[in-house]
Amino acid sequence: MTQHSDSAVRDLLRIVIVGHVDHGKSTLVGRLLHDTNSLPLGKVEEIRAMSERRGMPFEYAFLMDALQAERDQGITIDTSQIWFKSGKRNYVIIDAPGHKEFLKNMITGAAQSDAALLIIDAVEGVREQSRRHGYLLHLLGIRQVAVAINKMDLVNYSEARFHEISREYRAYLTELGVQPTFILPVSAREGENIVSRSAAMPWYDGPSVVGALDSFVSEPLSSNLPLRLPVQDVYKFDERRLIAGRIESGRVSVGDEILFSPSNKTARVKSLEVWPATLAQPAQAVAGYSVALTLDEQIFVERGDTISHIANAPIETDVFRARLFWLGHEPLTTGKSYKLKLNTTETQVQVQKIEAVIDTGDLSSAPALQVERNQVAELVLRSRRMLALDAFNDKPATGRFVLVDEYDIAGGGIISMEGYADQRQLITQRSTNIVKLDQGISDEERARMNGHRGGVIWFTGLSGAGKSTLSMELERRLFANGYSVYVLDGDNIRFGLNANLGFSPEDRSENIRRVGEVAALFARAGMIALTAFISPYRSDRDRARAAMPERFHEIYVQADVQTCESRDPKGLYQKARRGEIRDFTGISAPYEEPENPGLVVDTAAHSIDECVEQLITYVEANFSLRTVGRKAG
Repeated sequence: MTQHSDSAVRDLLRIVIVGHVDHGKSTLVGRLLHDTNSLPLGKVEEIRAMSERRGMPFEYAFLMDALQAERDQGITIDTSQIWFKSGKRNYVIIDAPGHKEFLKNMITGAAQSDAALLIIDAVEGVREQSRRHGYLLHLLGIRQVAVAINKMDLVNYSEARFHEISREYRAYLTELGVQPTFILPVSAREGENIVSRSAAMPWYDGPSVVGALDSFVSEPLSSNLPLRLPVQDVYKFDERRLIAGRIESGRVSVGDEILFSPSNKTARVKSLEVWPATLAQPAQAVAGYSVALTLDEQIFVERGDTISHIANAPIETDVFRARLFWLGHEPLTTGKSYKLKLNTTETQVQVQKIEAVIDTGDLSSAPALQVERNQVAELVLRSRRMLALDAFNDKPATGRFVLVDEYDIAGGGIISMEGYADQRQLITQRSTNIVKLDQGISDEERARMNGHRGGVIWFTGLSGAGKSTLSMELERRLFANGYSVYVLDGDNIRFGLNANLGFSPEDRSENIRRVGEVAALFARAGMIALTAFISPYRSDRDRARAAMPERFHEIYVQADVQTCESRDPKGLYQKARRGEIRDFTGISAPYEEPENPGLVVDTAAHSIDECVEQLITYVEANFSLRTVGRKAG
């Protein structure tokens, strides 16, 4: 058998050319191709003849602007791709449209690129679109960026003008976390600083455009990253089930034990086939190859699953944060559902929250109720099912997504898991050979003995909202009235059962999972378990509900951050504001309000006694089997 190694994949650098409309992108590329003799034979003559027939001057931009509509309007509409070869390496140059109406095309081109050349007109300077394009390059994860200040001939090759624009745009990119590799002065029309250094600008001692491109480092193949192989489809040939897909990162070998997410099924690789095809079956395939593999056992696999090794598996979650660029004709709104395309997965997601809209001009952010066309927003998306994904900063190839509205691609973005937990450990059952024990005493018998049904009353809300105060007072009042009741909160859980857990998103989720199971055991014993936990994640509360679905009552103890912060008896909010407490709910970590709570208790608007009366009424209506006279507290 043979092995497909990194060297089998041809090294190629993809450069996207972007910039404000009319700043000279197509002219620069056309000149670049002409001056390096990279054009097909007779192409220049063809364009000259076309220009003469139309009675217009020869334009190097026409070498790239292949569409008739582009020639008529003088703008690039679609992305054009052309092979280019310098003395050092091979390139694909992508000329992307700069006009605001064609940002979708620009994003399509940039998303395929390893590096970028951004063009700014020396006369007009930095425009809104220049900033927007810079932000989009940042959003797409392109870190190798050269900036060409074009049309220097129109400002008499002014060194002062070049440095003025250079300082302004460098400061903007730096604030984004992007360090431009080069900022260079050029004149595309005159061919200055395109292939060789220009005598017209002796004050500039940097490289030409070709020199800058040659200095870019080819992105290393992601073969050494963890394996990510999104399943494209499953085929059956000659009694074999072939699982097909493209390896986005890592490598897979015959004999490897692999994991399918989000189903969490495992199997071993029995055989591999690759495209482009080889004469013999390979023993290994790496990132960049399309493969088909067979397994040592028949398990159900479907399009959208992600293959990885058991170690370094993707995140499993049904909620994530996103930074998104919106291109839809209709505004993006909270509560609306869209189709998510993530690798080969397609599913419905709902906009749970719009956290902020970002001004790409000055990078300020502001709250908003909706996201308009061509705006950038930070938001929270919730899926109807568990997803396998990665945070973009960790694994860019599997950390990007698009949203589809009706039948149109309406937005694209990158994934962040900041403040949210990887739920894989919470949904994976490792125990085997276990049998559920049937209790000898029925729930009805326990309820008749106690005079009330068992169940879980789950208090959720921000720190300082009053959960513990209400649960303790409710316990005292219910106990006095003959109820079998007990409070579970941080004091009696984290000092014992959950003493080994911290406050990371994952530990907080595990904390709530354990509490939910314990509360369900109390309820099955016929007691009323009162739980007082922030429990900020909706998915965690849903899991707690699943442990006792028919007798789980979610109570939202409502109070805004300002009210809770004004109470703050332990000074936790102050510490969180100073950055001394990480992942503090409401400040540096999210809180997801209940969608359909059994009861909302507003402690900002009502006294503790009034709130407890609401709770007593609720308990009697939902738990009591007899009329119990209230005793004095």
